[in-house]
Amino acid sequence: MGPHDGIVAAGRCGRAAARLCVGGHAASIVAGDTIEAVHAVLAAALAPVQQEYLLEARQMQAMSFAAHIPLVCFGVAFPALVVFVDWLSLRTGDPVHRTLARRWTRVMVALFAVGVVTGTILSFELGMLWPDFMATFGSVFGLAFALEGFSFFLEAIFIAIYVYGWDRLSPRVHLLCGLPIVATGLTGSAMVIAVNGWMNHPQGFRLAADGSVTDVQPWSALFGNSFFWHELVHMYVAAYIVVGFVLAGIYAWGKLRHGRWGRYERTALALPLTVAALAAPAQLLVGDWAAREVANLQPVKLAAFEGLQQTTSGASEHIGGWYHEDTGEVTGGIAIPDLLSLLAYHDPNATVRGLDSVPPDERPGAINVIRFAFQAMVGIGTLLAAVGVVVLWVRWRRKRLPLSRWFYRVLVVCGPLSVVALLCGWVVTEVGRQPWVVYDVMRTEQAVTSADGIPVGYATLALVYLGLAGAVWWILRRLARAPVGGARDPQPTGAAAGETP
Repeated sequence: MGPHDGIVAAGRCGRAAARLCVGGHAASIVAGDTIEAVHAVLAAALAPVQQEYLLEARQMQAMSFAAHIPLVCFGVAFPALVVFVDWLSLRTGDPVHRTLARRWTRVMVALFAVGVVTGTILSFELGMLWPDFMATFGSVFGLAFALEGFSFFLEAIFIAIYVYGWDRLSPRVHLLCGLPIVATGLTGSAMVIAVNGWMNHPQGFRLAADGSVTDVQPWSALFGNSFFWHELVHMYVAAYIVVGFVLAGIYAWGKLRHGRWGRYERTALALPLTVAALAAPAQLLVGDWAAREVANLQPVKLAAFEGLQQTTSGASEHIGGWYHEDTGEVTGGIAIPDLLSLLAYHDPNATVRGLDSVPPDERPGAINVIRFAFQAMVGIGTLLAAVGVVVLWVRWRRKRLPLSRWFYRVLVVCGPLSVVALLCGWVVTEVGRQPWVVYDVMRTEQAVTSADGIPVGYATLALVYLGLAGAVWWILRRLARAPVGGARDPQPTGAAAGETP
């Protein structure tokens, strides 16, 4: 046990001893009269706390995730697009590519700064809202958070070099300075996903009879975890889908609303749209992989996806409908026979475990929330994949983008829809894991703080995020309104950047 573990254990024992003082057992614990007294202290430390605002604590955490996760997508995928366009500029000498790379760099920096704020809030929330979770299992996943911290600092350093090096470094050196930004964006988010994968499939440690964590193997727990890999690929592909469709939607809106459609706008739309068009169909295959992993390792979560009450062979999939907790039935939906078994196990006759396979207190409590989030994610993902196939088909056959105004109207909608699908995916992952914060090991009610003041913190945090959203909107609007090739443009190129060839 290291110094940190000793402090954590002392804190937990001290908290438990304070509780037992009321019952008159403090003397025996302080004196260390019996081993049973020590065990009672540890048991009290791991017992669920009395927190009447558990739901509000979960909602606070969910609000922070919802604010931060779209920014993670831009931290993962957007730097890769910026560096790719910078490489095109170096390779072709085209001023349009250089202008685009420099303008996107300013957006990248703005979103990185906002991501720093929301990420910092998240890190504080983990310790303040879920102290017993952090104290008990910190030795398991602490390595990942340490590596994430190194990735963040390296990313910040090279972003500063990249931004201020446009006119101070040679083009090749400047381009090379962008590569660590891409790499650290990937590694930093991978560390956090590794922790989440471990929470969904805990391994690499042993839980002793007294509730302590021993025999910790962090590398095996985090990176040898089968749940980690599909979550990692699923999130990375989603990042390119979100960034691609959001950027394409913005430029499609400019074309429809303001008629801006010069060579600069066409290039700015075509590049991210092509990336999204390639990623969206691939996500269907990754999603199938992820669903089968959930079926094997978290069958109760899979049952919540469908609202399947009883273990069934040849289970049906319901599109829409409402799950009734009192009867365990789904009504009002369209039932497709054997589809759930086919999707989960690639066998229409496979047996799918139902919610009744575990006691009621071990089932997710918000079945309809999980069902609707899952179906929205799948439905939107299928729509985005169809749009991607159309884009790729037209570009392959006609060597151009589609011309229909309806196509650009669809693109405008696809941007927000991709973010909705992203958030729905995380709702499915996190709410579907309930009532466990560490699946089948620690319940959420055991992890939450016993401190007062959660409603005040909740309201304050909501105001902070509203102010932050307004600031981001104002900054991005100012960046978007800067005329291409004008005096306020970061790379003045004259009319050539916006003219139609």
